[in-house]
Amino acid sequence: MATVKVKFRPSSVNDKEGTIYYQVIHNRVARQVATDYKVYACEWDRTYNRIVSTWQSPRTKYLLSLQGKIRCDTECFNRIITNLMRKGVYFSTEDIVGGFRSLTSRLSFFNFMGETITKLRHDGRIRTSETYQYALNSFSRFRNNEDVSIGAFSRELMESYDAYLQVRGLVPNSRSFHMRILRAVYNKAREQGLTEASCNPFSHVYTGVDKTTKRAVGIDTIKRIKDLDLTTDKPANYARDIFMLSFYMRGMSFIDLAYLKKSELSDGVVTYRRRKTGQKVTVRWTRKMQEILDKYPENETEYLFPVITSRTANPRNQYRNRHYVINRNLKTVAQKIGLQMPLTTYVARHSWASIAKSMGISISVISEGLGHDNEQTTRIYLASLDTSAVDRANDIILSAL
Repeated sequence: MATVKVKFRPSSVNDKEGTIYYQVIHNRVARQVATDYKVYACEWDRTYNRIVSTWQSPRTKYLLSLQGKIRCDTECFNRIITNLMRKGVYFSTEDIVGGFRSLTSRLSFFNFMGETITKLRHDGRIRTSETYQYALNSFSRFRNNEDVSIGAFSRELMESYDAYLQVRGLVPNSRSFHMRILRAVYNKAREQGLTEASCNPFSHVYTGVDKTTKRAVGIDTIKRIKDLDLTTDKPANYARDIFMLSFYMRGMSFIDLAYLKKSELSDGVVTYRRRKTGQKVTVRWTRKMQEILDKYPENETEYLFPVITSRTANPRNQYRNRHYVINRNLKTVAQKIGLQMPLTTYVARHSWASIAKSMGISISVISEGLGHDNEQTTRIYLASLDTSAVDRANDIILSAL
């Protein structure tokens, strides 16, 4: 019968931490499995081979975390031994140790989430992989870069992380963003049998989505942005031009604008698919759009607008950097016209829908998606739109400028 014992090796140096290790014995063959768990001799009970601590100890939190890790490790050993015995074939101590190392590597939350991020990138879901990496980086900072096993995820851990985010000023929606990503990864691990199906560490933290204040401006503000003299401020002028292009093109999202190809403009019509939903969209090319495009040298890349302009640099990095710079310079534009709310590329998208709605244009024509809470409803509306009706709606809006 295979056995696993938790052992402690004291340091040869006085007042220095010793090391906890595991002793695996099977068929009278013993192997040691090292860990990086460190405790002082006074924190180890040699009679029962376990960590001891008091609530008054300043190391209580650390010692409790080690106890949780040891419990998870011993459960891993027991699971491996049980599975090997069920197979009914000969197995050695090496098989137990090798299985433990393989399983603990998979049970590492950092490793598992890293593998998930790599797969997302491989599948071409670059934006999603970036949000997952962002969430992992935040959780890693909370853990002081100390990994945690998937099995050690608990309600208390998630509540502590939520408090950590709250102290750093994150609003409920931002905290929920992190929690939903971690929950998705945790559920994926649970589907693979890496943790108990009945455990729900996220039951006491917020994972919903609050309604946010709509970021839209009226037609008078759009006019002031359009007519603002920015000839002496090229960065702000460029940011304003991109903002207006987005508005002119029915609130085209910045990522779609940045990646719009020259080949997608033909016979006075722009036809493209939204990168977020895959929905096919067509927009009539107008004089106002051409006037802005004519202000800039022809893009040497395959893209129409002057956002991704280098053939050698990574397109994704160019898009992200430009987006950051544009939104930063839009703050200057907002200051010049006395606008109190933040001005970003997203404001152009939502403003188009809000202005159209205020003008009495049918909600179905302006694709309720910019006014409805449910994006699925948006796609339903967009899927049934008559392009000519949308273009007529755009003409009504642009004629008011």
